[in-house]
Amino acid sequence: MTTNDHPIPMTIHFDKSPDGLLPAVIQDDQTGKVLMLGYMNQEAFEKTQAEGIVTFFSRSKQRLWTKGETSSNFLHVKQILVDCDGDTLLIKASPDGPTCHTGADTCFEEVNQGRGQFLNYLQGIIHDRKVNPSDRSYTTSLFNKGVNKIAQKVGEEAVELVIEAKDSNDDLFKGEAADLLFHYLVLLEQRNLSLDDIIAVLQKRHAN
Repeated sequence: MTTNDHPIPMTIHFDKSPDGLLPAVIQDDQTGKVLMLGYMNQEAFEKTQAEGIVTFFSRSKQRLWTKGETSSNFLHVKQILVDCDGDTLLIKASPDGPTCHTGADTCFEEVNQGRGQFLNYLQGIIHDRKVNPSDRSYTTSLFNKGVNKIAQKVGEEAVELVIEAKDSNDDLFKGEAADLLFHYLVLLEQRNLSLDDIIAVLQKRHAN
């Protein structure tokens, strides 16, 4: 949760609403898709901010309701923003599975499965192979060999990609590109880094 990097202003006006509820728009931090709209009172907001998991005030149940408390499809907070009037919240989050109770990706029946999102899933699998090793896993075998061997493998895959780039076989080129990307992700995990860390560097360079 990155609210420390983007401080929450002290001008959140829960008192603007007779029932103390403010609308909270939930947006996928990676894809930008709007996932759902809920309502928060001050207690729900403070719980969300403290735990890093989106909690609403349910108007039908008249109580705090953590999204995913029954389905395990939690919304992990990445950033919280407040509009210029201080009476609407925008929460950027990473969803665990579909957001809508119907099983849809969003409550607006939009698909929220861009191909780039698969990389986040793949990073999760790679991390799991590291912390829960399996004798049958190729990825685990890479981690067992250590950072030097993993880095060497990335170098080998990069050379193979360069070689294929000189030819006209797109399928072979894409295959080598996929191999390089996979082993690069393994190397990042070995260094306890993620693609988000690298993207942040690129964003900073672009901003300059």
